[in-house]
Amino acid sequence: MARNTKQTSAKIARKASTVLRDGRFSKTSKAVAGSALAQTKPSKRK
Repeated sequence: MARNTKQTSAKIARKASTVLRDGRFSKTSKAVAGSALAQTKPSKRK
């Protein structure tokens, strides 16, 4: 199976984070946002 090397940009990750924290979005929207965040580069902060 081919490996997907594409990653979500920081701009989209911020929007996805907003969707997950906001209660007004649907379950489907939150699932898509979670998927986008799962594909981001790991944070270097500790």
